[in-house]
Parts: sequence; C-alpha cells; structure tokens
Amino acid sequence: MRIAYFDCFSGVSGDMCLGALVGAGWPAAELEALPKRLGLDQVRIEIGEARRGPFVARRVEVRVEGRQPHRHLHHIVAMIERGDLDAGVRERAIAVFTRLAEAEAEVHGSTVEKVHFHEVGAADALVDVVGTVEGLRALGVGEVYASPLRLGRGAVQSEHGLIPVPAPATTLLLRGVPVEMPDIEAELVTPTGAALLTTLVRHWAEPPPFKLERVGTGAGGRDLKEQPNVLRVLIGERAGAGAGAAPGAPVRRRVAVLETALDDDNPQFVAALLPRLLERGALDAMVIPNLMKKGRPGLLLVVIAEPSGAEELAQLLLRETSSLGVRMRHDDRLELERRAVEVATPFGPIALKVATLPGDGYRAVPEFESVRAAAERSGRPLREVAEAAVAAWKQGGGGA
Repeated sequence: MRIAYFDCFSGVSGDMCLGALVGAGWPAAELEALPKRLGLDQVRIEIGEARRGPFVARRVEVRVEGRQPHRHLHHIVAMIERGDLDAGVRERAIAVFTRLAEAEAEVHGSTVEKVHFHEVGAADALVDVVGTVEGLRALGVGEVYASPLRLGRGAVQSEHGLIPVPAPATTLLLRGVPVEMPDIEAELVTPTGAALLTTLVRHWAEPPPFKLERVGTGAGGRDLKEQPNVLRVLIGERAGAGAGAAPGAPVRRRVAVLETALDDDNPQFVAALLPRLLERGALDAMVIPNLMKKGRPGLLLVVIAEPSGAEELAQLLLRETSSLGVRMRHDDRLELERRAVEVATPFGPIALKVATLPGDGYRAVPEFESVRAAAERSGRPLREVAEAAVAAWKQGGGGA
C-alpha cells in the first residue's frame, strides 16, 4: 500500500497541502484545471516557488476575480456533486466540509443547515479541499499518517473581528488530535487545514517502515522568523514483512489492544461510543456480548489502536463508560498489503479496496459508502451495486 506522511512541524493549511502534493509529483496542470471542473467562475490558480528558510517550496495561490457569495453546506455539496470528480473524491471532500460545518455550528450555537462558511466557504477553500483529496488519489495514496500539529499563538482578524489563535473552529476540529503550542505568534493551523487532516488522517503517529519514493514541500503564505513555514509530505510504499519477503507476504507490525468488561452500562451508550473511538484514531472497535460473574450478561469492549494513541483512547473509555479499569497490551498483527482502486459500473464509479493475498491472488471489497452513494443515485439495491463493482474489477483483470 502507498502511504503519505504529513510532516506538520510548522502547522498545516489548505494551500500548503496543495503545494506539497504538487511538489511530490501531482501534475500542476491537473490542479490548474480544477476550478473549471468545479464550475468556479473567475477563479484561477497560480503555482510558483517561494523560499522559506533553507527550503525552496511550492507556493499555490488561488486568485479570485469578482465577489464570491457566502455558501451554506448544501451549496458546497451541490457544487462538489456536480463537479467532474470521481466518486471517492466527492465523498471525502463532502466529509471535510461537513466537519467544517459541524465545527462552525458548534462555535456559533447554530445548526449545520444555517451555518454559512464565510472565508471557509470561499472559492479558495473549495479548491484547497477538493484539490488535496484529488492530489492524494492521483498519487495513489491509500493511507495517510501525520505528525502532531503545532498550533501557534496570538490573534487574527476575521469577519467576526479579532479572534484568538488557534481559531475557535480549529480547536473544536482538533479534539482528540495530538497538538503542540510553540511560542510563535502566527496561525499555523487553519480551519481548512484542520478539517482536511482530521478527516483524511487515520494515524497521528510516525508511519510504519516504507520505501520513500516522493517528497513534496509546500510553502505557507508568510515567512516566519522562528522556523521555515513549510509543510512536507513523504510518500512511498509500505515495506513488506522483511527483506526477501515473497510477493503478497503480510506486513507485521505492533498494535495496542485495549479491553474492558462492562456489566452495568447502557448498551446503547456503548454502541454510540464505537464511531467516536474510530474518529479519535482507533484502528478497530467492537463489542462482544459475554456472561460475567454471578451470571450477569455483560459486554466486552475491545479497541485496536496505534501504540502512540492507546493512552488517550484508554482515558476516553474511562470517561465515557462505567469501567473502573482498562487492560492494555501490545500484540503483533499481520496485515495484508492493500490499495484503493476505482471501477466503472452501470451505476457510476465505485471505490474498492484490493488486498494482495499471501502466495498468489487478490481480494476486492467495495467501499460501503461508495456503494451506498451509487445505490441512492440509481435506486438499485446495495447488493446489486456491490456485485457489479466486483464484476467490473474482475473484468478489468482482477489485480491490484
């Protein structure tokens, strides 16, 4: 699987993501064509170079001629759905803007439907979000890692007046994310950058061993006296089970396993906790019914996590359940190599995850959200759409 590691030692913004991806090999012409594909009038993209400390980095700027309207989430979603984009890019981009809308609604005490995005909903944010998702897809990235985020201090001007750094929406988006607070008077992490990484990053930790293939460096909009204002992205294929490993050999790595047994908790509360655990970085989370002491029915809550994030997830379990203790251990896990692909079907493009099996062969599984979106558009059953995706993959050669 090809992975990307965002080295955020100077924070992150949408334009820095675009610059880093172009620097890593995403063709500049594809980014320059994006406004037209999104139906954005009077918008063009300038791509150049900027020196930030010792780095010469790619600098991406979105130039908007004329006034752009305030947009609500449904306007943004409609533009993305009408855009000339593949299904996977549309879904992830909509997920990023939905996170933004939820954060803005919480900040203003409003609802997702009523929030209008101000700067966030402007044309440059559409290009930043869709462009970052599109660039990762074009570079074949299947899994995203990132370092802790450095936030900065001070205050910035907004349409609401002077607001503290990090911005209110940024702080809400970063709940559960490892952060640092350096003594730098600058907004290092923007709301758009925070929404992008918290949606796309699954692992806030150093990546597993991988063969480094591409490095891209994106420049921020201002030069900082304290450090180079750049974002680096490192892209490459995850290493196999070891030197000389056979093709398809599983990857061995360490994971943390958290367990707690519950016999006095509301099962509905426990079930509602599972998606929150995944949002906070858990690799997997499950509930297993069991029989506990004195014959009481209970639940065994099991969470699989990156070792670096295990402590934080354990604290979440102690806060959100009736547990008085969480068991923690580290296990070896064998993982199949896998990559994301997309196939054309009568119901539209469908995203699949293709795993390389030990010895020989592949296994393809359609991504559920992609299948559900196609089923809703076509009015056909989920099973029929999923079977059509697998059939299209097999007709295309059935490989990775």
